[in-house]
Amino acid sequence: MEITVKEFLENDFKNIIDIRKYEDYCDGIIPNAKCIDKHLLVLNPEKYLEKDKEYIIYCEMGKQSRSVCLKLRLLGYQVRHIKGGYSAYIKHIKL
Repeated sequence: MEITVKEFLENDFKNIIDIRKYEDYCDGIIPNAKCIDKHLLVLNPEKYLEKDKEYIIYCEMGKQSRSVCLKLRLLGYQVRHIKGGYSAYIKHIKL
């Protein structure tokens, strides 16, 4: 369920979701990520997700995306979260 930044960067994921606040999303994102409010995503996943596709979800530090993924997996969605979130991603790409 968890993916490291290195694993993320080594693969070509198509469905990337940023669940941070819109203001944070506007400050910087992982390329091709869609911004979806975490509450809307959990309350109405069928509006945003398809059960036959895999999604990578991230937040700022990884804790909220982990929680969202746990809930969505219980509903049958194929979701993984980036360990350490956007902060880990930024740190990794600046190396």
